[in-house]
Amino acid sequence: MGQKGVQRPLQKLFSWVRKQSNKVKTFLGVFTVLTLLVALKLLIHEHNHFFVLAEFAHFVGILVLIYKLTTHKTCSGLSLKTQQLTATFLFARLFCSLQIEGDIHTILDLVTLVATFWLIFMMKYKLKSSYMADLDNMKKYVVIVPSLVIAFFIHPRTNNLILSILWAFAVYIEGVSVLPQLRLMQNVKIIEPFTAHYVFALGVSRFFSCAHWIIKVYDTSGSYLSLSGGGFFWIPMIILAEIVQTFVLADFCYYYVKSVMQGQMMVRLPA
Repeated sequence: MGQKGVQRPLQKLFSWVRKQSNKVKTFLGVFTVLTLLVALKLLIHEHNHFFVLAEFAHFVGILVLIYKLTTHKTCSGLSLKTQQLTATFLFARLFCSLQIEGDIHTILDLVTLVATFWLIFMMKYKLKSSYMADLDNMKKYVVIVPSLVIAFFIHPRTNNLILSILWAFAVYIEGVSVLPQLRLMQNVKIIEPFTAHYVFALGVSRFFSCAHWIIKVYDTSGSYLSLSGGGFFWIPMIILAEIVQTFVLADFCYYYVKSVMQGQMMVRLPA
């Protein structure tokens, strides 16, 4: 009874939002994001905690997929290419982290990488018959090649050029690694719960990471943009990569929350 009592006002809110013009929806979206950023700034004072939360949210999403594959014995609706791209940026970032300094981020990346390798193995071999290869049709080079080219020209300034390019490559790949999964979901239109939970967790992860950079720049009155890396290019490129993935996932997160509030198990994307 209590849950239904909470859902009804939220359902009315979503119904009201759907009826508004695109300008009003855009304003409400921006207002919501700014409100969340202010709340995070007031609640979290250590900027490093944003990255920990982002990595933890990603790991929780991976755990959801592990549960799906082990209990339901199917990888239907999951993009193998997104998992391969995820393993790529995690491996690159982990390698760079081990060369520089190991910390809590290194441990989280290692655990997430191992779990991602397990997912890839299950999808390629054990559960191959349920993999939607025909719908997972985005070419990986469309993501990898531009990321590598940009990383070659825009990367942090360190004494090790190869390490700098590899770190930048990991950042750019991470920003677009979810695109094959989103492409697959657009092809399917109806998303089952576990896949939806996973993608929503990625959205939460990206928001925490993006919030870190925005709040960091705000706290330094913009001077942080040129404190490290290639002049005014490296930090802005990181922020751009984070914003791109956050906005790419924002549309799905809207339909996810809408479905949850309406008590629907499946997430239905518009045609």
